[in-house]
Amino acid sequence: MNQIVVGMGEALWDCLPEGKKIGGAPANFAYHVSQFGFDSRVVSAVGADADGDEILEVFAQKGLRTQIERVPYPTGTVQVTLDAMGVPCYEIKEGVAWDNIPFTDELKRLALNTRAVCFGSLAQRNEVSRITINRFLDTMPDCEEQLKIFDINLRQGFYTKEILCDSMRRCNVLKINDEELVTISRIFGYPGIDLQDKCWILLAKYNLKMLILTCGTNGSYVFTPGVVSFQETPRVPVADTVGAGDSFTAAFTSAVLSGKPVQEAHKLAVEVSAYVCTQSGAMPELPQVLKDRMS
Repeated sequence: MNQIVVGMGEALWDCLPEGKKIGGAPANFAYHVSQFGFDSRVVSAVGADADGDEILEVFAQKGLRTQIERVPYPTGTVQVTLDAMGVPCYEIKEGVAWDNIPFTDELKRLALNTRAVCFGSLAQRNEVSRITINRFLDTMPDCEEQLKIFDINLRQGFYTKEILCDSMRRCNVLKINDEELVTISRIFGYPGIDLQDKCWILLAKYNLKMLILTCGTNGSYVFTPGVVSFQETPRVPVADTVGAGDSFTAAFTSAVLSGKPVQEAHKLAVEVSAYVCTQSGAMPELPQVLKDRMS
């Protein structure tokens, strides 16, 4: 069975108050997956510009393998401001390289050898990248152990009901936070039902293997057809929460692919995410004690 794990979508610079940091959920996800010993790839596009050169250099320095095309659009940037609690607010530039990821023969070969992929809604705001993501998902060979993780990231209205429905049909694992679930419920017409019941409805309607619901400081849940796992959120000193959700998804995915039970995978994901919150930026090196939990 092929072991490649792919993070697919936006690659960009987060322009934070203290300076710019490499960003984008796919890179954060792939980086943390690689820390657990998996062969991971970032699939995206950057411009033929200095920002694009620098992104590729940073990925190379971090030992992160990539399949990133150079396209005739500027490399993506996001203006990030943090509130008093360290929670980020994003202004995401449009018409950028990652909106225009091409589907190449090389990408088709990668899809045929991919065991797990994580993708979101943001990278589907433009038709070019949306078609590429869907072709990649449809090209992956079907098998029982395969994971297609839709990590919804509702940003600035860059989503439609049609895109969300289509992605939920194509995925077999859905990750969503409590605020996004409220928005989805409004779009899909599930008002007045409690959060857990909404999760069971989505799990059944889209025939999902798992649904992960994160509720910030109020803990997180993993719903599967047979069982639900709940974990408290550890109380830690927060530097910022940038990339914490991506590290959660990466740790959970790595543990599931390693054959860990859902509850054990969930516990590790929570601890990894909490550690990332104590560090500045989305891609800190994880302590060895966390990496060793995969063995």
